[in-house]
Amino acid sequence: MSTADDLIAEADAHCARTYHPLPVVVATAEGAWMTDVEGRRFLDFLAGYSALNFGHGNRRLLDAARAQLERVTLTSRAFHHDRFAAFCAELAALCGKEMVLPMNTGAEAVETAVKTARKWGYRVKGVPAERARIVVADGNFHGRTTTVISFSTDPEARADYGPYTPGFDIVPYGDLTALRGAVTEDTVAVLLEPIQGEAGVRVPPPGYLAGVRELTRERGALFMADEIQSGLGRTGRTFACEHEGVVPDVYVLGKALGGGIVPVSAVVADEEVLGVFRPGEHGSTFGGNPLACAVALEVLALLRTGEYQERAARLGEVLHRRLSELARGTSGTGPVTQVRGRGLWAGVDVDPAFGTGREISERLLERGVLVKETHGSTLRLAPPLVISEEDLEWGIDRFAAVLGAPRG
Repeated sequence: MSTADDLIAEADAHCARTYHPLPVVVATAEGAWMTDVEGRRFLDFLAGYSALNFGHGNRRLLDAARAQLERVTLTSRAFHHDRFAAFCAELAALCGKEMVLPMNTGAEAVETAVKTARKWGYRVKGVPAERARIVVADGNFHGRTTTVISFSTDPEARADYGPYTPGFDIVPYGDLTALRGAVTEDTVAVLLEPIQGEAGVRVPPPGYLAGVRELTRERGALFMADEIQSGLGRTGRTFACEHEGVVPDVYVLGKALGGGIVPVSAVVADEEVLGVFRPGEHGSTFGGNPLACAVALEVLALLRTGEYQERAARLGEVLHRRLSELARGTSGTGPVTQVRGRGLWAGVDVDPAFGTGREISERLLERGVLVKETHGSTLRLAPPLVISEEDLEWGIDRFAAVLGAPRG
């Protein structure tokens, strides 16, 4: 087998440079651990941006995939298949909704949500043609398609891709007053992440999501929650919106729905919303395919036990307690300036004097822990929900050591 350096050089020679991966080449993985081509083991503290909530090589998910691979993998939506009805019914039930529109990637699901809101606005709310608007928050990350980056405030995601898709109003995240001022008669939806992942695991102030729910109901607009990263157990609840007792009109789901095996995403809402579509108006060749449905059905079965939500809540207390020990207290000293998050998910702002996010990630790599920076000196920590408490503590010990801070 080629060495890691050889494989990285070959990838650099033939792949467009849209990512800047850490210099590790993974060959195998199980649970919360990955092994590279040279036999070194690493603790995964990223979990594929929550796509691997149930860990690498989850036996139940692999068995479901293998069984389906022997039967049928794709029909397209030109025909029915025998896993589709159960997938739609069970996902709708998990969300407390009536209908599901299956897609593949998270970005496709967001694009579908945008189309849904506009069509609903014209056919149900009665917004005049071509005037529908959607309110979003700054710091958002909803994907990388042309429409989605049109309402991004991240220069790296947005620059040089214009002309941009119109129809979006951007307000500060967590600011209900600004949101109220932005919603007009032409507003068909408010699209938000209940917790902003790419922005550094930003949690809105208490009462914000409830306020969004009240405002959208009052103004006759849809509340669309992008739970692609925050949903399906990551925060200690099935959905992050549950922390405020909020049920949005539309759930946008992905990542963990495919169990880290196949891309599966969906828009979930009641018939009043998703019933606006007619045959031929939207679709996907691979959306809702038999293999995807088989894996997703097993994901839903895992979630129905409540085990993974409970683990995320319990281990999240350990994660946040340990990280708080690194944070600056009244003395004003310490390597960590702020810790945010819920459940087994944290955004950690590190004093730049201790290194950039990239530098800290590389030092953790040398100690056997894989994380990824987001902006500046901010790191996201999101291990698989199957991680043991012992391994979680081990990983945080390495993080503390990299920052030169003793365990509290």
